[in-house]
Amino acid sequence: MTGRVAVVTDSTAHLAAGDVESQGLRVVPLQVVVDGVAVSEGPGSSFGPREVTAALRAHVPVTTSRPSPRTFLDVYESCAASGCTAVVSVHLSGSLSGTADAARLAARDAPVPVHVVDSRSLGMGLGFAVLVAADAASRGLTADEVAALALDRAVRSSAFFYVDTLEYLRRGGRVGAASAMVGTALAIKPLLHLSDGWVDLLEKVRTSARARSRLEDLAVERALDASASSGGGRVDVAVHHLDNARRADELATRLAERLPSAGSVVVTEVGAVIGAHVGPGMLAAVISPR
Repeated sequence: MTGRVAVVTDSTAHLAAGDVESQGLRVVPLQVVVDGVAVSEGPGSSFGPREVTAALRAHVPVTTSRPSPRTFLDVYESCAASGCTAVVSVHLSGSLSGTADAARLAARDAPVPVHVVDSRSLGMGLGFAVLVAADAASRGLTADEVAALALDRAVRSSAFFYVDTLEYLRRGGRVGAASAMVGTALAIKPLLHLSDGWVDLLEKVRTSARARSRLEDLAVERALDASASSGGGRVDVAVHHLDNARRADELATRLAERLPSAGSVVVTEVGAVIGAHVGPGMLAAVISPR
């Protein structure tokens, strides 16, 4: 671990294994519950994107579960034992999961101060914030400063996504204001976004092709606006998908072509936990201004 502040996150950040190892991050797994059997997601798990896709298509009951406070406390104690003097614990939106709440409960009994950050995001919207926190910790910033930088990066990020159907989000109770429109939205192709940590319906599009095109345009518009408002600053971009690799690669290529201010575009298939709520075919773009 670099520095005296440890950075902890959860498996929905979908960070590359190389980033986790090189930055000394601790990743707490969420669980996916398949037909009543709980399995932790992440490296080495027996239940990943392929398995959740198959289960959903076979109508096998799939739900998700937050980590326990005890799991978080074990991680915080391990950080303290390795020499850290504080922990910054950055997690997915508290409106979508009780993960941050479990972290806060564990923080009460931790042997070192723990600063829990609700990113109000997920996927690489969370992941980019975690990487900023890790960099700040490696430069010797205080835990307060590390937490503030992580939150600032997270709240300035935007996530747009397309799903084939709102049914999976409806089942998990993750559709906010869009829930009132499910009756009609199930017949169209919904474009959604994260609004203050919650999933909201942004637009209703008639065809899959139009939805993909509009998703690209929304991501480009957001990235260009963010770059312009910061005087030409760079933005980080990520594309997520579930069982939609070809379309994800196509979207990443188009975004790289249209966004000269972007660094490399990260392409990641979501894990079982997010996958259980969005369903096969999901395509997402995350825009995160530096």
